[in-house]
Amino acid sequence: MAEYPQEVTQRFHGTPEQMAAALVGKPPRKWQSIVVEDYDPAWVDRFAAASSLLNKVLGDLIISVEHVGSTSVPGLAAKAIIDIDLLIEDTTDESRYIPALERLGYRLVLREPWWHGHRMLVSPAEDVNLHVWPQDAPEPVRHRLFRDWLRSHPEDRELYATTKRRLARDTAHQPSDYSLAKNDVIDDIYARIFAAASEEG
Repeated sequence: MAEYPQEVTQRFHGTPEQMAAALVGKPPRKWQSIVVEDYDPAWVDRFAAASSLLNKVLGDLIISVEHVGSTSVPGLAAKAIIDIDLLIEDTTDESRYIPALERLGYRLVLREPWWHGHRMLVSPAEDVNLHVWPQDAPEPVRHRLFRDWLRSHPEDRELYATTKRRLARDTAHQPSDYSLAKNDVIDDIYARIFAAASEEG
């Protein structure tokens, strides 16, 4: 039976106090509105370009660089923002990677040590969300599972796209509610992912 540890199968929920404390500096302008677009094949090229620059400036610090999120799923409608999971050995010592990323124009916007050491930076145009994780963090595993499932299950890909478009309309007056509003459909899809993994064994 294929089994995943509890920290992979269960969604992490931060407290309101933690979420408020996570923000570093000004929130990105693109958080002020949610625009879900049709899939664009150019998103793959945008990831490749960003990944190449990351490898140039961080080199051997990098364990892996993965294109995740909705823009990594061919055919899936998404916000036109590339999500990247960057794994390094440890995120605690920010001096090892933040200055190099700042030289590329990235800006640190979230520091969440309680969420497996997560840091998030945005590119100068705010069209890349760079998520930096320590190598043993479970969340990047969840991201890859979700991405790969949607790539191979068109019915859930369509369900997710339809739900995102509806929620973008429903939360237009309060864009900060959009991510939380997606939780139900995301949890339903994860339930199918983990059930299928168990059945494979």
